[in-house]
Amino acid sequence: MQTSLYGRNLISDLDFSKEEVETVLDVAFDLKRKYALRESHPYLRDKTLAMLFFFSSTRTRASFEAGVAQMGGHAAFIESKTTQIAHGDTPTEIGEILGRYYQGLAIRHCDWRVGNSYINEVARHCRVPVLNMQCDIYHPFQCLADLLTIIEKKGSQLRGKKVAVSWAYAASYLKPISVAQSLLLQLPRFGLDVTLAHPPEFSLMPEIVEQGKALARQYGTRFEMTDSMEDSFRDADVVYAKSWGPLLYTSDPAEGKRVQELYKSWITDQAKMTLAKPDAIYMHPLPADRNVEVTD
Repeated sequence: MQTSLYGRNLISDLDFSKEEVETVLDVAFDLKRKYALRESHPYLRDKTLAMLFFFSSTRTRASFEAGVAQMGGHAAFIESKTTQIAHGDTPTEIGEILGRYYQGLAIRHCDWRVGNSYINEVARHCRVPVLNMQCDIYHPFQCLADLLTIIEKKGSQLRGKKVAVSWAYAASYLKPISVAQSLLLQLPRFGLDVTLAHPPEFSLMPEIVEQGKALARQYGTRFEMTDSMEDSFRDADVVYAKSWGPLLYTSDPAEGKRVQELYKSWITDQAKMTLAKPDAIYMHPLPADRNVEVTD
């Protein structure tokens, strides 16, 4: 167990080593057990976490608030539009000031080519840990929750199990690419084989893909890419299919929407799920466009 996590930021998935992630998961499993048995665990008593949102959320806000309260602390929800950020509060001020008021600062900022830089700039001026609740590049907490779920459903011996990380069509907004990118970085470290599938216009950041390939080589796993949703699902133990925008292809929302409309057949349905293993699980970070991105 690696216990040198005090005061550390978690902005990129690789900020914590594999051993440190294992420690986080050990603690998470212990907290779930304590919660189920109604054992008190107020590890955050008299602690406050600021949660600064530039990008709306249901699950991230609710889970952070509930989790901090469960451990005896308080999570303060701050919507960026209700602050002075639009009138002069720079990342320097946000880091300096909120770092004095709170024991931790969590930020969700998904604007393309902006969010990750903003969070890192805040962290440079903050005296308390800065946590990434999702940016334009990474979604580390989502990925940690996904990894915990895979272990719960598939056991701790994950080597050789296949995860299909696939793009899917959605009729709503052009979603961030960060969930898929975090999966590429985290899953190979735990022995999982990854097959990434997407149409040509929906590629992920080349540097992230190369990191994923390098991690797969380092940990002796498979990393494959395909432009077929069906191929990625074939013999998969875990199907993780969600939409993301063609952000590297175009910055024009109208053009992005036009391209997205070309691939309405990329939907998770029963026919595609039968290509996976009989005991395969389907995962999605939500919200999903029901009967568009995935059938009921």
